[in-house]
Amino acid sequence: MSTEVRVPTLGESVTEATVATWFKKPGDTVAVDEMLCELETDKVTVEVPSPAAGTLSEIVAEEGATVGVDALLANISEGGAKPADDGPKEHHEEQKPSAKSDAGGGGDTIDVPVPTLGESVTEATVATWFKKEGDSVAADEMLCELETDKVSVEVPAPAAGTLTKILKGEGETVEAGGTLAQMTTGAGAAAAAPAAAPSSDGPVEHHEAQRDGKDTEDAPSAKKMMAEKGLSPDQVTGTGKDGRIMKEDVQKAIAAGAAAARAPAPEPVSVPRSPVAAEDEAREERVKMTRLRQTIARRLKDAQNTAAMLTTYNEVDMSAVMALRNEYKDLFEKKHGVRLGFMSFFTKACCHALKEVPEVNAEIDGTDIVYKNFVHMGIAAGTPTGLVVPVIRDADQMSFAAIEKAIAEKGRRARDGKLSMAEMQGGTFTISNGGVYGSLMSSPILNPPQSGILGMHKIQERPMVVNGEIVIRPMMYLALSYDHRIVDGKGAVTFLVRVKEALEDPRRLLMDL
Repeated sequence: MSTEVRVPTLGESVTEATVATWFKKPGDTVAVDEMLCELETDKVTVEVPSPAAGTLSEIVAEEGATVGVDALLANISEGGAKPADDGPKEHHEEQKPSAKSDAGGGGDTIDVPVPTLGESVTEATVATWFKKEGDSVAADEMLCELETDKVSVEVPAPAAGTLTKILKGEGETVEAGGTLAQMTTGAGAAAAAPAAAPSSDGPVEHHEAQRDGKDTEDAPSAKKMMAEKGLSPDQVTGTGKDGRIMKEDVQKAIAAGAAAARAPAPEPVSVPRSPVAAEDEAREERVKMTRLRQTIARRLKDAQNTAAMLTTYNEVDMSAVMALRNEYKDLFEKKHGVRLGFMSFFTKACCHALKEVPEVNAEIDGTDIVYKNFVHMGIAAGTPTGLVVPVIRDADQMSFAAIEKAIAEKGRRARDGKLSMAEMQGGTFTISNGGVYGSLMSSPILNPPQSGILGMHKIQERPMVVNGEIVIRPMMYLALSYDHRIVDGKGAVTFLVRVKEALEDPRRLLMDL
């Protein structure tokens, strides 16, 4: 019996996609929900899971093909993979242990899979292993931590037992649906942990190297590359933990060998490096950018390259908001269990202004303008690893207390790195508060595909002229960055004036004025 694999729903107004990558090939065994391929649309990347367990018998749409919604991608036949012949086994390194371990008490061998990484996220980097091979683990105990473009993902043990084999070491890239490690459950778990001795007298590709008195296993990707290039471990300097050889180390060794082969015989006289440059280099520290920082950099540059971005400024007298807050903050916290801050006032003021100037709450999709009849408010939050923007959905329908609770909860989860992908998607407008760091004025950058972002700043007492007299007032500069392709100058200025008016007379928010 055969099961068809078809193109899933691609999203509103999206009718076709391109087959980007096949993770499986004909003849491969697949499990239910295991990732088969990846499709790219003009908006997002879509993963296609297997609808059934069996064998991928045929790929209908190859990589690079354009497919419509519900188009046939492949066929899966029920049952296991075709039996291997007696010829050479090309993929012997990837063979998994049998479902039942023959060690000890016959415990089951199970895979530790890469968890779902979130919408449009297809790969992650193994950041840290908390356990090593041979360690006993409890069910749901944290095994390792993965780092994606946006968040860190912890991987718990699927069952109690022993971690027998780590397949993806620290620093390696893993794909959604892949396998991180294998562990043995049941009575035979502890006995199954040690690696089996090699059965032949020939060269052993997956040996463990003794470095600094410790058993150190090199990264699987490094082993594969060394085997392909004919290198032995003693020809490569490992930079991983305990001298572990990583894929990058092999690449460096190959590059060094190629450079040595091309280099002419050394001249008796060489030009020494500048002592100053060498001294400066010794005091430098080179750190690889995290995936989150790489994504932030890419998205910010994309925003500059795509949008016609302008910024308009105004200032707001915070006297009325501060007086109202001081009057009711104790009663507010007692009743609602959360502090009354300024962010709820700004969120309410922006929602009010967005109703009058809807193009600031819209986005461009090709040659269409998509107006959002709701406000999913993004609240920028600084974390130890970078800036993230959790989204408060339907903020325009929420009370002051609900907004404050949502902001507090999202901010706490952001700082702890616990935000899910869904919590950072779908925003229609963003507020960024640089004032918490002391910024007096700045020009915030857009958060694509949004068309507007409000920058808050430090409250500072300044002399102002009120009714012909100079008085001291707590003032804040406001900045609205907007996409001039969709928002005209008049609309941007009107939006900022409405925010100013609502904050300087908060009663307008209650009266919907």
